[in-house]
Amino acid sequence: MDYKNILQDVYTELSQTKDRGQLATYIPELANVNPDKFGIHICTLEGEHYGLGNHQEKFSCQSIIKVLSLCLAFKTEGVKIWKRVGVEPSGTPFNSLVQLEHEQGIPRNPFINAGAIVICDILLSQLDEPKVEFIEFVRHLALKSDIDYNSKIAASEKAHGFRNAALINLMKSFGNIENPIETVLDFYYDICSIEMSCEELAQTFLVFANNGCIPSSNERIITTSKSKRINAIMQCCGFYDEAGEFSFKVGLPGKSGVGGGIVALHPGKYTVAVWSPRLNKKGNSYKGILALEMLTTKSELSIF
Repeated sequence: MDYKNILQDVYTELSQTKDRGQLATYIPELANVNPDKFGIHICTLEGEHYGLGNHQEKFSCQSIIKVLSLCLAFKTEGVKIWKRVGVEPSGTPFNSLVQLEHEQGIPRNPFINAGAIVICDILLSQLDEPKVEFIEFVRHLALKSDIDYNSKIAASEKAHGFRNAALINLMKSFGNIENPIETVLDFYYDICSIEMSCEELAQTFLVFANNGCIPSSNERIITTSKSKRINAIMQCCGFYDEAGEFSFKVGLPGKSGVGGGIVALHPGKYTVAVWSPRLNKKGNSYKGILALEMLTTKSELSIF
């Protein structure tokens, strides 16, 4: 497959497409990002790398990181995590209180805010030094040692995180949070603040395209079964309440973040990451989704 030329065609077409999205201004630090940035990078399991635009510039991963926190929690806790968080699409906004109240403090899936907060609570109970051990885990998957948290973004989110505070207090009232609320929220904001480039994200997510192993070393991170299940949750729940539309248009498991990034993967073939900060009304990158739809259309490759 000629990924290089396909990527060039996608990049050229999108450079002539008007971006109808808006920046995520509810997190002040994200509102300062240049809205015209665009990068895309693809990694194959054979070790090929192709990137265009701002593909090597770091940006705030936000909810994309929730896949990696789920991976580490699933690795350490096993199937017990499904007693505290579900695997169903939410069908409601990612910070909905109504659904959480109705379902007695058990979040629908690990990628909505409430579910990711529960995953952070699990990691806090399992790890000796959660903040240190988590960033080391991310760096290990990315094969890069300079990936880090952004304290300014974390502080910006915390200062405006009233809805997240409501979510965690509600879950605490139902007995689904074990650690102190402030400790869990601080860790949650920290992991969401991690910055990576499209190139680094595509490299990191190769583990999920390769049945739980890092391709370059064949080191097993999680079992094939667990990798399959994480991919399934990405397919069903990776795009807030636009997951069905993404499956319909793109046909790959993936995860988005309100920093404008998206990672998607074709099991056994490749991973691709795209960054374009302007978001559609559902909180997903407007041009990012267009880019991935073009990629699977031109390559005629999806999981369906």
